[in-house]
Amino acid sequence: MNDLFVNNNGVLINADAYALKSGNRGHLYGDGLFESIRVFNGELINFSNHYNRLINGMIVLKMKCQSSFTEEFLRVQIIQLIEQNNIIEGGKIRLSVDRKQGGTFLPKTNEINFFIEASPISHNEFVLNEAGYSIDLYEDIKKSITILSNFKTKNCLLYIMSKLTAKEKGVDDLLIQNDKLGVIEGSSANLFVVSNGVLYTPGLELGCLGGTMRMQIVNIAIANNIKVYECNITPQNLLVADEIFLTNAIQGITWVGVFRTKRYFNTIANQLIDLLNQKYKVKL
Repeated sequence: MNDLFVNNNGVLINADAYALKSGNRGHLYGDGLFESIRVFNGELINFSNHYNRLINGMIVLKMKCQSSFTEEFLRVQIIQLIEQNNIIEGGKIRLSVDRKQGGTFLPKTNEINFFIEASPISHNEFVLNEAGYSIDLYEDIKKSITILSNFKTKNCLLYIMSKLTAKEKGVDDLLIQNDKLGVIEGSSANLFVVSNGVLYTPGLELGCLGGTMRMQIVNIAIANNIKVYECNITPQNLLVADEIFLTNAIQGITWVGVFRTKRYFNTIANQLIDLLNQKYKVKL
């Protein structure tokens, strides 16, 4: 029996007891959004930015946001689940929002249901990977630049196929390209390139995810006198870079050791993960 609980639209139930309700639009059509949120010491990390991205995504998807669906309401719901699951140190939250049941491609309503999962993580801080990732480019499918590109929608087949192909190739990850052949992100992370001590990352207008950790790294770098430029990145830029690293809300920073024949250092990645942990160091 699973000791963990989930929050199903405001009701705590055992995770093993949950069954997908017939007509769930997230399941049937990918008609939904999600956020992955890190927990330190039982506290939510960077939650306001996750909430704002979720609300902006709901607006784009024409979902109706009830007045009660506030940041504080969701924070209370998540904290209750964290406490129920006895997560007192590191953890991971997945917050899902789906349009309510009804209709086919034309929904009957724009109102929403929400679903929250919480599980523990052994680390109570961001830890840089010891061995650098090996990466390559994902060639089979390009990501189109649309109004949905910056949000975590439930249509994740591009990233799933990239992960499967990476496994087949024997590398840790493949980088996604947009339909203009710019390199924009990893299969579950934003992309940063370091050259001569300067950070370069694709701009949101190029179709990458509007990552909450991406935002934090940009802000931390600027606050510590590290220059950051948003720009188009090509495979050639990767080959002449000093460092490459990937960022997401759960791992923080993952440094890349190898891209094709090129090997990389992790000096800036180490510096930034230390600054990131200092920013969120509470009750340690």
